[in-house]
Amino acid sequence: MFSRKNSKSPDNIDSIIGINSIFEGNIESDGTIRVDGKVKGDIRVSGDVFVGTNAVITGNIFANNINLSGTVEGNINSSGVLRILSTAKLYGDIQVHSFVADEGGLFQGKCSMIDIPEIEKSAEKSSLKKSHTTKDYKKSSVLSQIYEDKDKTNDLKDD
Repeated sequence: MFSRKNSKSPDNIDSIIGINSIFEGNIESDGTIRVDGKVKGDIRVSGDVFVGTNAVITGNIFANNINLSGTVEGNINSSGVLRILSTAKLYGDIQVHSFVADEGGLFQGKCSMIDIPEIEKSAEKSSLKKSHTTKDYKKSSVLSQIYEDKDKTNDLKDD
């Protein structure tokens, strides 16, 4: 019903910590993980992290996008979007590029926004300059029609 083009589906998750699992130690992955159980340690993922409603993480999370429904006691660093859903509880500081919090979600800590890296900024600026220099803008036919109608109305009033 509600599809998101950029969101990962459960089929794209590389690792799952199940609801009855307790994991002690640090986790590192190049993919996407989902945590439904308990993790005591840091999570470093180049992909995304999904924290389920019953999950409890005691440690820091470093990832691209993070969807938080459970409890995290630690700091979060997200180079993409951190989304705190209504059932989430986050006790720690965050550094994020983008931050979304649903009503009812709990966040206790400090927030720092990460800026787009300078390389990406310069690429965006150069692409904007190119699009402005090569693009021909046409006069709106709708505006032309409005002005023509207005002129005709004024001409009739003058007669």
